[in-house]
Amino acid sequence: MQSDLTAEFRDLLTGKIQLRNRVEELRSVYRNAKPFPHLVIDGLFSESLLDSLLSEMAQMRPEQWSNIEQDTRERTARMRSAAEMGEAGHGLLGIIHSAAFLLLLSEIIGIPQLLPDPYLQGAGYACMRRGDYFSVHADRNVAYDTGLTRRLAMIIFLNKSWSPEYHGELELWSPDARRCDATIEPLFNKTVIFEVAYPNFHGVPTPLQCPKDRMRQSFIAYYHTAGNPRDMKPHTSIFAPRFYGTNRVTLRSMVRDLTPPLLSRVIRRLSKFQ
Repeated sequence: MQSDLTAEFRDLLTGKIQLRNRVEELRSVYRNAKPFPHLVIDGLFSESLLDSLLSEMAQMRPEQWSNIEQDTRERTARMRSAAEMGEAGHGLLGIIHSAAFLLLLSEIIGIPQLLPDPYLQGAGYACMRRGDYFSVHADRNVAYDTGLTRRLAMIIFLNKSWSPEYHGELELWSPDARRCDATIEPLFNKTVIFEVAYPNFHGVPTPLQCPKDRMRQSFIAYYHTAGNPRDMKPHTSIFAPRFYGTNRVTLRSMVRDLTPPLLSRVIRRLSKFQ
C-alpha cells in the first residue's frame, strides 16, 4: 500500500510528471545504485512538453549559446542566459522548481530543504555536436554567485532516434576513475538524477560520432542547499586522472583545479577589467 506522502506527491504533480514507481522504491534504487547514488527514470515528463523544448532550442540564435572549451578536456555548448529562455523552458522550470517537485526529490534522495537555481548557472539547454566530448570529472559543488552548495544534478535527455553508434552515453566511473561502471543512453524523455559529490566521476569522454546535422540535446538543472555539510570542501570541477587514456593534463588545468572557488571567482572578475 502506498504511503500518504506518496499519494500527496502524486496529487500535487498530477498532469505535470508521470511517476510510475513508489517513492520508497525510487529511494532504494537511488541509494543502492553503483558506482554512486543515482536514479534513471524513463517517461517522467510529457512528450508534448519535451517536444516544445526541442522546438525552442531549434529557434535559438547562435549568440544565445556559449561554446565551452577547457583546454583539451571539454567541448560542449550551453545556453548563455536563463533570462532569454522562452515559454517552453519556463514551463518546465515551473514544474522542476516547484515546491512539490523539490519535496519529492528530497524524499527520494534524503536531502531536506533543496533549493533550485533560477539563474541556471551552468544549466538549462545544453547540446553537443559531432566531435564534442566532456572528459570524466566531478562537478563543482558550489554556486559561485550565490554561495549555495550544489547537492544534486538532473539531466533530461531530448534525443529521438538516437543510435548507439553516435556515442554520447553518460558514463559513471568508479571512485578511483579507473573504470566505467555504468552507462546511460541519452534517449528522449530519460531523466538522470545523481548526487553532486566528490569523487562522483562522470562524463561523456568519447567524442560524438553523430551526423553533422544531429546534436546530443538535454536540459540540465542543479539543486542546492543553503548549508555546507561538514565533510564537504568547496571545489571547482575536478577532472579525473588520465588513467583512461584521454587528453593530457596541462599546467593551466592543474592550477584551475587546485584554485579555491572563491579565489577563481575574484580572478575572473578582475580579468574583465584588464
